[in-house]
Amino acid sequence: MGIFSRLTDIINSNITHILDRAEDPEKMIRMVIQEMEDTLVEVRAAAARTIADQKDTQRRLKRMADAQTDWERKAELALSKGREDLARGALMEKARVAEMTDSLEAEVEQLKDALAKHEDDIVKLETKLREAKAKKQTLEARHTTATNAKRVKQSLYDTRIDDAFERFDKLDSRLDRLEGEAEAMDLGRDGRGLADEIADLETESAIEDELAALKARMKQGSGERSGDKSGDRGKGE
Repeated sequence: MGIFSRLTDIINSNITHILDRAEDPEKMIRMVIQEMEDTLVEVRAAAARTIADQKDTQRRLKRMADAQTDWERKAELALSKGREDLARGALMEKARVAEMTDSLEAEVEQLKDALAKHEDDIVKLETKLREAKAKKQTLEARHTTATNAKRVKQSLYDTRIDDAFERFDKLDSRLDRLEGEAEAMDLGRDGRGLADEIADLETESAIEDELAALKARMKQGSGERSGDKSGDRGKGE
């Protein structure tokens, strides 16, 4: 069974109110749009039939007008031949055609009013249909936004992500430990400790002492050689 019982229900409908009462608004708006589109097709079909009826009636009116002209011509011909009885019969036929013409003209007016009503209904239906489609787009946008928000929140509170970060932390700790062990193996190889530096100072000090003693001995030896030369010159004189 449709949502609307007749065309006026659609035209007078409050789509927002209908959706507010629906358990599944998205499903309901699809049904509303489908029924509106089906109704619009029916109204357009009715308008097409009315237009066709108008054209047919206009053709019949044209034939009636031609018939009246023809009967009037026949009446004139009968009078010209002295046949008043035939002229009277022709004028009676003309009157009968005139009555039919009046009836057809009334039908044309009715068809014109019906077509105007169809056109008005189509305009109102299309307005309601645009409103329903706009509501559908709004619902779809809200649904997409809500779905994305839910997915993001699920990701934020997903324990699998926490587990992954925990594994990353453990891996970082393992790498820190391995790097520390590698650096510890290099300790004492490239650098010099306190004892090494003090030993260097002692070695330098011993070398300085030995150098000073060597200089003193060399100086003393040089002085003795100078004294011996002076004594040899005195004996010769």
